[in-house]
This record gives sequence, structure tokens and C-alpha cells, in this order.
Amino acid sequence: MPVIRKSLLQLIFSGAYLLRWNDKLRPVELLEIDKQAHKMLLACVLWHENARHLPAAERLALARDIIEGGLFDYFYRLIITDIKPPVFYKIKENPDHYRQLTEHVLARLEPVLSPLGPFWDRMRAWHRSTDESGLVRRILTAAHLFASQWEFHLLKPLNGFDDEMDDIARSFAERLDAFRSLAGMEAMLTPNTALARLANLCGQLRFQIRWTQAPRIPATSVLGHMFIVAAFAYFFSLSVDACTARANNNFFCGLFHDLPELLTRDIISPVKQSVASLPGILKEYEEAELERRIFRPLREEGFAALVERISYYLGLSVGSEFQECRRDGENIVKVAGFEALQQSCNADALDPKDGQMIKVCDWLAAFLEAHSSIRNGVSSPHLQEAQARLKATLCESPLECLKLGALLADFD
Repeated sequence: MPVIRKSLLQLIFSGAYLLRWNDKLRPVELLEIDKQAHKMLLACVLWHENARHLPAAERLALARDIIEGGLFDYFYRLIITDIKPPVFYKIKENPDHYRQLTEHVLARLEPVLSPLGPFWDRMRAWHRSTDESGLVRRILTAAHLFASQWEFHLLKPLNGFDDEMDDIARSFAERLDAFRSLAGMEAMLTPNTALARLANLCGQLRFQIRWTQAPRIPATSVLGHMFIVAAFAYFFSLSVDACTARANNNFFCGLFHDLPELLTRDIISPVKQSVASLPGILKEYEEAELERRIFRPLREEGFAALVERISYYLGLSVGSEFQECRRDGENIVKVAGFEALQQSCNADALDPKDGQMIKVCDWLAAFLEAHSSIRNGVSSPHLQEAQARLKATLCESPLECLKLGALLADFD
């Protein structure tokens, strides 16, 4: 089974440092980790719509391949970040040049990713393949282009002096047109539809910076945090030999878990816990706003099944996204903790989803945010206290199979 090490967590987190569009005038800093989160949220929607009529096993395999393909591409992107897209596409047009670049990237990533065993093998096969016509790559490319174009729309009004802007705009429009045949893509590209509004709202989570009372470097957003939690959840799922459905659900749960914060903003834990009734008030408001702004419009336009799926990731029917659960026919049933899920519910037919393990990943991502800033020389008493508290909480976790104590010892 894969071994989770400090180097893997730091590699996943490193996208929080990488600037996008850094040769253009930008209204805000656009970061790789935020773009990847937006891309994978859209990819999840496109997976759901394009897999509606597939047999269960094929649906699960498609979701797994999209998740892993997104991670494969993200890790590749971390190495080639300084290559502008037009230059990269020129390299791809020459098979020999692209092969040399790919082998360089894989050699750079091997020390960190090879302990993941089969995942690393699948990643090498993915990047050495020349076939880009399959459904998995089409969904990921469509989601990538949409998320990149969304960023482009932010900066285009500020760059009227730049003679590249018209060519970039035309390229996005032409390339996205090629994916309109994907289920859900036409609606996503049509202004003011429910899917277009959902895609836009997801993108806006990059504007919400976490830990606003504690300046940090890097200053991670809610959107980037969601991707980090999702990636952590997926790799920990592999490390405990989770079934395919459970690993997929854990990734998508991590990816969606802070979506309601679009409606309430990121409220730090000490504030939430300072008033006994505040968490309940916030949750009630979040669910009402989710229904009004996202779920009802989606249902009205025929996406009721997508609403049900997102609701499952958010744990709305069991009280929390951090509650273990499974399916029993049409019903969603609470499971009494991680061990019960691991021992009795780790089967695709039960559609299981972790709770405590997702919470551990949420805490671990927050720990990395605090630790990285302190290591970068930007600290405060609040940040020091948060790092110590999160580390103690993680070390006391009952999920012994995750080996959190040994993992965190490497951060000393």
C-alpha cells in the first residue's frame, strides 16, 4: 500500500506558491492550487453528467481515472510551471521533444511519488501515453480550459495594451467549442444557466483568503485548501486500502467540503466555538443559502441527481461532511466511526464515505498552512498557537493506521 510521507504533503501544498499568468497585469494573485481546485470541481460535475447512464462499475472507474488523471497533470504542472502554454503546446507537437520533457519531469518527481507504488506506475503510463481522445482526458481538458478561461476573463479588462489578449481569447473560444458534445458542457458554457452559475461560484472561492486574522506566506484561499484536503484524502484512502467508491467519495468530499463557505465566508474555529449556538446558526444559514442559490436552480434545470450527489459529499442528510456514512438502497445511513467503516463497509456496493479521516485531512492541511508560513519567516502568536494545537490534535487522533505521529515528527 502507498506510503504517505512529508515530501508528498509538501509537493501537494507547493501549488500554493506558484503564480499563474505572471506575465500579465492581474487584479489578484492567481495561484496554481486554486486553478486545480476549480478544474477538479468542474471535472466532477462533468464526470457525473457523462456517467449517468453507465453501469456502476464503469462509473466508478471513470471517476477514479478522472481523479488520478487530474493529480497526474497537477504534479506534472508543478515541474513545468515556468513554461508558457503556447511554448508547451509547441513542445507537444514534436513527439521527441515532448518525450524528453516528460522523462525529465518524471525523473524529478520519482523520489517523492515512487513510494506510492501502483499510483506512480499509473502516472508514468498516463504521461507516456499519446492517446488524448478518451473520455477521461476530454473531461479533464474541458475542465482545464474552462477554469483557465475563467481566470482570463478576470485579467482581460486590465490588459487592453497587451497585443496577445485577442489571440488568447480566440484560442479559448475555439478550443472549448470542441468539447460542447460532452454532457453538461453546453449548459456550463451558456451564461446564466444553473451549471454556469455553479462553475462561477466555485471559482469565486479563490477570493476568500483563509486565516484573515493571521498574515501568512503563502496566503492560501478556501478554494486551494479544498484541493489540498481532497488530495490528502485520496492518498490516505489508498494507504488504508479503501475500495474505489470510498476513495472517490473521499476525494470529492474533500473537494466540496468548504463550498458552503462561499455563502458565509471562512470563519475561524475560535470564533465559531466562542458562542455555543453559532455553529448551529451558521449551518442552518448555509443549508438555506445552498438550497436557494445552488441546489434549487440545478433541480429546476434537470440536475436533481447532481444535487443529490453533492449533498452526499457535504453530508447534509447525516448532519456533517465529517460523519462516516454509506448507502442502504435509496437511504443514506450513518456509520459509527472509522473502524466500523473500515471493517464492515469498505465495499463499492455500499458507496461508503469517510468522516473522521476527512477531518484529519482538513486539520493536516491547516497544519501545513501554519507550518509553511512559520518556516517562511512570517509568524505570529496566533499562528504559533494554531500550529501547536493542530499538531497535538492530530497526534491524538484515534486513526492509528494513518501513522500521523511518525508523519508529523518529520515536521519538527
